Amino acid sequence: MTQVQPEDSATIPARSAGSRDRTDAQIVALDCYDVRFPTSLAHDGSDAMNPDPDYSAAYAVLRTDSGELHGQALCFTIGRGNDVVVAAIETLRPHVVGRRVGEITGDLGGFSTGLIGDSQLRWLGPEKGVMHMAIGAVVNAAWDLAAKVADKPLWRLLADMAPEQIVSMIDFRYIEDALTPREALSILRAARPGRAERIAELERSGYPAYTTTPGWIGYSDEKLVELSRQAVSDGFGQIKLKVGADPAADARRLKLARDAVGPGVRIAVDANQRWGVAQATAAITALAPWNPYWVEEPTSPDEILGLATIRQAIAPVKIAVGEHVANRVIFKQLLQARAADVLTIDACRVAGVNENLAILLLAAKFGVPVCPHAGGVGLCEMVQHLAMFDFAAVSATTADRVLEYVDHLHEHFTDPVRVVGGRYLAPVTPGFSATLRPETLRDYQFPHGSVWQQLGGV
Repeated sequence: MTQVQPEDSATIPARSAGSRDRTDAQIVALDCYDVRFPTSLAHDGSDAMNPDPDYSAAYAVLRTDSGELHGQALCFTIGRGNDVVVAAIETLRPHVVGRRVGEITGDLGGFSTGLIGDSQLRWLGPEKGVMHMAIGAVVNAAWDLAAKVADKPLWRLLADMAPEQIVSMIDFRYIEDALTPREALSILRAARPGRAERIAELERSGYPAYTTTPGWIGYSDEKLVELSRQAVSDGFGQIKLKVGADPAADARRLKLARDAVGPGVRIAVDANQRWGVAQATAAITALAPWNPYWVEEPTSPDEILGLATIRQAIAPVKIAVGEHVANRVIFKQLLQARAADVLTIDACRVAGVNENLAILLLAAKFGVPVCPHAGGVGLCEMVQHLAMFDFAAVSATTADRVLEYVDHLHEHFTDPVRVVGGRYLAPVTPGFSATLRPETLRDYQFPHGSVWQQLGGV
């Protein structure tokens, strides 16, 4: 691993004597819950590849012996297999239980690489798949803990760090041919001027959003039109539709949406990996009369050269990809191959905040905007912090950048997202905004929660 050591080794500075005491707390448990929501009943979240998702969370809690100080995060799935991720998270208990909070929050770079570097668990990837996602949940829970110790929302904790501190969190192995630690430092230092003003702007006006709420493939035409008009009325300048199940239906739905919102609103489309390379090129070309802004995941996210081929064929329509990209190495190659116009990072796909820091800096190096993927369970809550940090301290711009928003399941969180006038308002509560309400854990645990019992445990 290639790392840069920060000038100040205290990456999470203590706020007060009380905060210093909290770093002495001991982690006594890593609890994990299988939480599922029956969203398939209303076709919420449905797309061409995933027609019946039950939005789910493998919910990880780092419990300490210090009162209410706990670190929470989750890994998002869509139903079956959520228990597999829970089991993967549970294998990480020996790496965290018994350690002091300050030991972890004082070296979050080392903590991340320690989990990823477990040689026997790494064999299951390496650095991709269920094990990598499980590591991401635990790493993100540690960042939640660190932000609570610092008494800051995570985006602000990151934005307040020195460039050297940020770079010290990143594992440059496998990406140094595209982004060196020195280059990463230069990017972060170049963004320092105006940082305070951008932070103030976030606190005042928030971050621009777009919405996928109208576009689920299982929705009726009438619901699509109604929700598209409502999105524009609510202040969104971009919506997204799911495509890929049937070419005639895709054209009909895109025309309905375009007629509903008019020519001045961007409409992105998302095929969720449905097509092969030639099929994608033909399908996107057929949708061109309705001016799609970007096409997301037109084919496999691992199909780097194929994505580059599609991108060249369909320009000026953009290619967006990222929510299923497994790690920083694939992101690097997508950028090197000029295979994407937009990166749609996800808070829960790669190994947590540290790896997403690397991806944000790679995107900045290559001049590609990041428009994070959200929706799901808790994805909006978590990834907003990464988008706001990017604006405050990395890209220093919101030009061509929007953060996905889906109006589902936010009521289950103690610090839900706040979207007003088509913009995410900046979180103010300390942490990563990923804490589920106790009644949600009681009612939606699978299969014994009360909601699932009423549905027959299925």
